[in-house]
Amino acid sequence: MNKHNAVFWLRVSFWIGVVIDLIAAIAMLFPKFTQIILGFEPIPDPAYRFAMGMASALMLGWTTLLLWADQDPLARKGVLLITVFPVIFGLLGTEIYAVASGFIPLGKMVPTWMLQILIISLFAASYLNAVHFERKDLRS
Repeated sequence: MNKHNAVFWLRVSFWIGVVIDLIAAIAMLFPKFTQIILGFEPIPDPAYRFAMGMASALMLGWTTLLLWADQDPLARKGVLLITVFPVIFGLLGTEIYAVASGFIPLGKMVPTWMLQILIISLFAASYLNAVHFERKDLRS
């Protein structure tokens, strides 16, 4: 693994995170989009809108964090780890609860879970490749 490859895969990871976070923020801000993606009618009460407004602000903040990490990918590679845990694993826990409670059908959640598994794998591989490059570079 050379520096170019390590940086390339970190940047791919950061930008995939940016795109997915933007899609999630749009789904949070526009309930009709949520209905299309997850197949449930969003609860139109003020508490739901309030919670989704707060969640979208956090999602946009995380999008910004990933953009920031992309500016110095090797030094900020740890952002990938904290994106996996607690963020993605926290989302998984919430989604499992939603399916178990019957709020979201299992079939609607499976594609999301498959995407999350791919993201976790990509982020972990990118992080480990960067660490491997840095250790190799220190020995040289």
